Amino acid sequence: MAAGGRQDVSGLAHDGCVVSVSSGEQSRAGGRKGRVYDCDVLVVGGGIVGLSTAYALTRARPGLRVIVLEKEAGPARHQTGRNSGVIHSGVYYRPGSYKARFAVQGAAEMVKFCTEHGVPHRVTGKLVVATHRAELPRLHTLAQRGRQNGIPIRELGPCQITEYEPAVRGLAALHVGTTGVCDFAAVAARLAELAADAGAEIRYGSAVAAIDRRPGLGVAVRTADGRVLRARALANCAGLHCDRVARLAGDHPPARIVPFRGEYHALAPERAALVRGLVYPVPDPAFPFLGVHLTRGVDGHVHVGPNAVPATAREGYDRRTLDAAEFAGTLAWPGTWRIAARHWRYGAGEVHRSLSRRAFTAAVRRLLPEVTEEDLRPSPAGVRAQAVLRDGTLVDDFLITEGPHTVHVLNAPSPAATASLPIGREVAGRVLRGL
Repeated sequence: MAAGGRQDVSGLAHDGCVVSVSSGEQSRAGGRKGRVYDCDVLVVGGGIVGLSTAYALTRARPGLRVIVLEKEAGPARHQTGRNSGVIHSGVYYRPGSYKARFAVQGAAEMVKFCTEHGVPHRVTGKLVVATHRAELPRLHTLAQRGRQNGIPIRELGPCQITEYEPAVRGLAALHVGTTGVCDFAAVAARLAELAADAGAEIRYGSAVAAIDRRPGLGVAVRTADGRVLRARALANCAGLHCDRVARLAGDHPPARIVPFRGEYHALAPERAALVRGLVYPVPDPAFPFLGVHLTRGVDGHVHVGPNAVPATAREGYDRRTLDAAEFAGTLAWPGTWRIAARHWRYGAGEVHRSLSRRAFTAAVRRLLPEVTEEDLRPSPAGVRAQAVLRDGTLVDDFLITEGPHTVHVLNAPSPAATASLPIGREVAGRVLRGL
């Protein structure tokens, strides 16, 4: 999304997109008399959440006019297409939270969706492995939480671990049988096709530059190429740029996006046989990150990672990428400094593993002792859109807010891809209630 504050775009027109009409003429989209709408709902963002929202809108109300605006040349170019591809079971999340409910429901729906639409996927199960005695109480707590969420879990001893993963070592583990992997970029592409088949329009190369909102009149959006679109409502699913879009609309989001780059490696092909499925460490409950883990993807490659280091751009997929304005905005947010003061030791460890392959390898060897530095190959990184409150609290659950004619998805971290179908229905339901 283009930078900038809220701008008045009322009265602007481009090639007849916005037209003033006589007071007796009805809107094409069934809106207020005297005003033409280009659609009922504008969805900003062509990642898996935005496309799932468009799909849900067309299914819930056939004939609804929906337009998706995506600034890239195709779908799923950022968080959706740059993750480990895991269908999360919901074992980690606080019972009753959006994450827990949507992940458990979404995992089952995602497997069904992939099966019905021919999207590559596998239900492999995963191990969560404790490698130190201090982790055993947390592992037990995790097992209880998973069972509260309705997830079948088997607790394993050291010998049982090797039945599932012969090369993995640990003191104890949980086996979570409902976890799997899929190609989320392919899921997003299929959602785009289904939404388009139902009448939605997907516009790529359409970055949002300005938004104007008038009570009772809906929203007007100007894209970077000068086009103006009017709609009765807007769904903000802009991921890395969601807080900016909310501010463009004149809303005041309670959190800001602080980007964290997740850096991956891959096992050398000749060493990929060391991992059969998915292997995770016991997570630290103080952080929303799951730690360096091992994932055999649908393509057979084994991804290792990610770590989590501050990024100097929202799309900063390598250390060299710096967006001065974005980085200044991150530093200006009080929550950024409060995170740093509170968690600097954890952050220093992540940065050390980012700069040192030896340190990264040591983290992997806790789970997979046979791995050497030479076994690891650099792999494309991703960036996590982490919402942070002013007081430095990392928003741990999905955060969805509403304003006049707008619904904003302000935090949709992992397991958002897994839970994208129920999240899309939730956002669509809020939009439709507003209409």
